[in-house]
Parts: sequence; structure tokens; C-alpha cells
Amino acid sequence: MRKKAGVGFYVFLSLFIFVIMFPFLWVFLTSIKPTGELFGGFNWFTANPTIASYESAITTRPLFLYIWNSTVVSTLTTVLAISVASLAAYALTRLPIKFKGTILGIVLAAAMFPQIAIISPIFNLIQGLGLRNSYIGLVIPYITISLPLAIWILSTFFQKIPFELEESAKLDGATPFQTFRKIIFPLAAPGVFTTAILVFIAAWNEFLFALTINSADSWRTIPVGLSMYQSQYTVPWGDITAATVMVTIPIVIVVLIFQRRIVAGLTSGSVKE
Repeated sequence: MRKKAGVGFYVFLSLFIFVIMFPFLWVFLTSIKPTGELFGGFNWFTANPTIASYESAITTRPLFLYIWNSTVVSTLTTVLAISVASLAAYALTRLPIKFKGTILGIVLAAAMFPQIAIISPIFNLIQGLGLRNSYIGLVIPYITISLPLAIWILSTFFQKIPFELEESAKLDGATPFQTFRKIIFPLAAPGVFTTAILVFIAAWNEFLFALTINSADSWRTIPVGLSMYQSQYTVPWGDITAATVMVTIPIVIVVLIFQRRIVAGLTSGSVKE
């Protein structure tokens, strides 16, 4: 473990990072090219960088409204999913409930259903409730696809917390909910935070339900809004790439700010103490 990495390692690492970052780099370079250079042939860089595509992306479509819609829907989905999943995972892993393994297996199986298989009944339900073109109309189906996975992930974190802590809390007169709120949940905070980030990103990037349920332009989220950047005679790749860069920035900022917590949650329990 103390052996220093050689030159080959850094060469491989540089190539790996380049391959991973190439799509994002290419999108950014395309977004600053003049329109005439987008279809004029292959070239990496432009001698005349411009922000015209960014201006057009903002004025052609209500991009900031799409960002706001995605932020509201993703935030509501994350808060509700994590709240319910935390209680469900705690009950399934810490309380004396029969058939825990079977229940967790059913929960995991529910997460494997393809969205296209449930879009019809979900659409009929939302339409029957009169919730089309609303935030709640998207939050409900988003929870159906994010809640099972959140329960399964949080269950693994709750299982790693020593049971002795709960026994001590019981001896002090704490109820199961008090034990969960004051002991279990704070100790599982890294895992909870990591799960919340995963749920938020999944809701932020979801396309099928957003396209089907919210058909009004004022209620569209970012993935659907970007697909509406269309022209009568050509595809406005400049506007699309500029909008892509702008909507990716919030997610990148969130990940960079909470990077340590995310890593702590992903590696929680991987090393014996």
C-alpha cells in the first residue's frame, strides 16, 4: 500500500478521466461555437467563441421556468421519499417483524418494473384525480419509482448500527420512535444523505412521466423542456448544448458542496472499526 504509483498509472488515469469527461467537454465546446461552425465540419475548438447560444437558449424557451419546475418536483420527491423510506427501513431492520426478507424482496422487485409498463395506470390515476399539469401530479409517480430503492438502500445502513444502542435507549425509557429520531437516524445520516442525493438526481433526470403527465409548457421539467428545443428546418444544437450546460451546473454544485458527505455515505460500514 505504501508503494508509489508509476508513470503508467497516471497515464491510464488521465486517459480514463478524459474518456469520462469527453461528452461534457464536447457539449461545452459546442455551446460556445458560432452557428455557422456547428455544421461546417469537425473541429475541436473555435477561434470565435460566443455566448449567442446561451442567450438564444434563454429567450427561445422558458429555461429558468423548467429549472424551477424540476427543482420543486425533485425537492418534494426527495423529502417525501426519504421521510417514508427512513421509517419503513427502520421498521424492517430494527423492529421484530416477521418475513422481513420477503418484504424487502418484494420492495426490491417493485423497483425493477420498467416505467413503460406502469405509465398507463399511473396516467389514468393522475388524470382521474385531476392532478395533470401540477407538481403533485409528478411527485406521486416519482415516489413510486424512488421509494422502493430508497428503502432498500437505507435498510443496509440501518442494519450496520449496533443493536446495543437501542437496548440502552429502551432501558432509559425511550420509545421506538424516540430511538429512531434521536439515535438511529443521526447515526445513519451519511447514508440518508447519499440516498437523498440519488433520489434527487433520479427525479431531476426523469423524462417519461414528465412528458406524459405534464403536457402544458408552463409545467414541464428540464428533460422535457430540452426536448422541445426544435426548429422548423434544423436542429438547434447550439441552443440545446447551451441549455444542457446551464441545467447541469446546479447538480454539479450540489455534488461538489456535499462531496464529503456523499463519499462518507457510500463508504459507510465498508471498514471495521
